[in-house]
Amino acid sequence: MTRARPQGKADAVSDAGTRNLVDRFAPAALAPYLRLARADRPIGFFLLAFPCFWSVSLAARSLSDPYPDPSLLFLFAVGAVAMRGAGCTYNDLVDREIDAKVARTRSRPLPSGKVTPRAATIFMLALCLIGLAVLLSFNGPTIWLGLGVLPIVALYPFVKRFSYWPQAVLGLAFNWGALLGWPAVLGRLDWPAIVLYAGAVCWTIGYDTIYAHQDREDDDLIGLKSTALRFGRATKPWLAFLYGLAWLAVTAAGLMANAGTAFLLGMLAAAAQLAWQVATLDIDDPENCLRRFRSNRDFAAIVLGAILLDMALAAIF
Repeated sequence: MTRARPQGKADAVSDAGTRNLVDRFAPAALAPYLRLARADRPIGFFLLAFPCFWSVSLAARSLSDPYPDPSLLFLFAVGAVAMRGAGCTYNDLVDREIDAKVARTRSRPLPSGKVTPRAATIFMLALCLIGLAVLLSFNGPTIWLGLGVLPIVALYPFVKRFSYWPQAVLGLAFNWGALLGWPAVLGRLDWPAIVLYAGAVCWTIGYDTIYAHQDREDDDLIGLKSTALRFGRATKPWLAFLYGLAWLAVTAAGLMANAGTAFLLGMLAAAAQLAWQVATLDIDDPENCLRRFRSNRDFAAIVLGAILLDMALAAIF
């Protein structure tokens, strides 16, 4: 099922964009480590960072602030870069033998031999130290809550070996920032952040199911499980259900944080983006799946834009 696209470099990763900055500009010695951290596929950074930005912004909206604290947004952005890279490296260390058997992943640095497991472990630990430094920059409640995600992150790579729901565990881990942003502003965890987190988890299950359809035949052959295999031909109804829950929860979180009309109008645009994904998805076309998966950056940006516009207009009027 999976079709590798033409590569600009002989050692480029098959599912990275042909015009990515790593393949074009990175020094040869550094490029395998940047690929290990998925710097050649930055979509994961956006999907990890945006829920943090939503939470920070909604917390600020609940205080009637005109805009979110830029320093908090910066810290969460740096943390997202570091921890996404560390998480991807950890996953690749655990999955390196499996990745060697899957067409889309066998060109990654570990299964291809471009990076040794020892070097990858050192690289991962360095990124974790950066993430820890960022976490320690927050207040006490945020620090303790941030540490709570570690068991979920540790579990995630193993779930596909025994459950059809690894996407749910990814959602729990990948959207932890939706919980962290709120106490980073207010020093406590409130219901709007919890509702936002629940919505973001549903969103992740949806978009990662789309992503997993690229590998479903290979996964089935080697005995791995995913929601793509679980849903099969019923993926579109499941996706509509999950995206519907996600939209309702994110909208409810905004209303609980005192967001107003501009936010609701923005969420209508976000709903249209999700509906487009479901309507145009072709689970038998890997390129179609990859484009719909990547388009979730647009959905996330629309949601953030709706919050920011609502904040700005509320401050003016």
